[in-house]
Amino acid sequence: MQRPLAVTLGEPAGIGPDITLNAWRQRSTCNIPAFYVVGDPDFLARRARRLDLDVPVTVCEPEEARARFATQLPVVPMELPVTAAPGIPDASSAPAAVAAIRRAVTDVCSGRAAAVVTNPVAKSVLYRNGFTEPGHTEYLARLAAELTGIEVHPVMMLWAPELAVVPVTVHLPLREVPVHLTCALVVATGRIVARDLRDRFGLCHPRLVAAGLNPHAGEDGALGPEDRDVITPAVEQLRAEGIDIRGPLSADTMFHPQARSAYDAALCMYHDQALIPIKTLAFDHAVNVTLGLPFVRTSPDHGTAFDIAGTGRANPASLIAALQLGYRLTAVRAPAPVA
Repeated sequence: MQRPLAVTLGEPAGIGPDITLNAWRQRSTCNIPAFYVVGDPDFLARRARRLDLDVPVTVCEPEEARARFATQLPVVPMELPVTAAPGIPDASSAPAAVAAIRRAVTDVCSGRAAAVVTNPVAKSVLYRNGFTEPGHTEYLARLAAELTGIEVHPVMMLWAPELAVVPVTVHLPLREVPVHLTCALVVATGRIVARDLRDRFGLCHPRLVAAGLNPHAGEDGALGPEDRDVITPAVEQLRAEGIDIRGPLSADTMFHPQARSAYDAALCMYHDQALIPIKTLAFDHAVNVTLGLPFVRTSPDHGTAFDIAGTGRANPASLIAALQLGYRLTAVRAPAPVA
């Protein structure tokens, strides 16, 4: 029997609780797989009342979640009461958010859950509480290493039916991107993307493209040396390893419909080069997927939206897409190697 998905509470003062409650209410109409929430059941019940949502909350263990999901929202409780009001993080926010992530990953690694689906966190709130990782992705990698003994290189992919993009460098000031963008980083990222598109997404022969860093992919060094000296050698190495990849390509012509039809994922060299096109095409339903982990992790592709938390205006579409994709990725069998 398919195990349930483990959904983290996220930042309790944000919209994570709102969209989780609404996703459960749409479980039948949107064909949402069974999940449970790691969090404070009393807090979730209070938020449901505030939003005037008929969501009966039940406390249970992961193994009971599937049986209860049809009529109640299953919650695996933590020993951390949450007191944050919508839009106002408090001292309970960061400990609850971090504990939920750790418990969800522990459940997946121990076989009690099928995948981790994380609600948005507020990094500034975590940092004020002593959180030392740059973000969700890095913390998940550390937990994976602690719980499985496997050191991993996590890779962020933003996925939607229209487009899949991977930022090779992520949360860096733009001026620092050329310093951190190395041939080794591009190669390592390309390997993980190709492997997980094959093993997780079931693509027998994934097709990748690499965007240039500079305008017109550098014009053979005239507009910057990085495309010629860093990205081109990386692409050549990946191709020598049997990976189908083209580039560096001029980023301004990579994202129209005809261009997108020729590849399965685009490696982009910095954060906004990847996120601008996918948020333009799929703002409400794009999913953040962490590749390179020994388990499946998906997440909505948006933040905590403190300004609308508790108002009933939060759209659950991206969380619903994350739940559906998380279930799909756990169900895919890797294709047989091509002889």
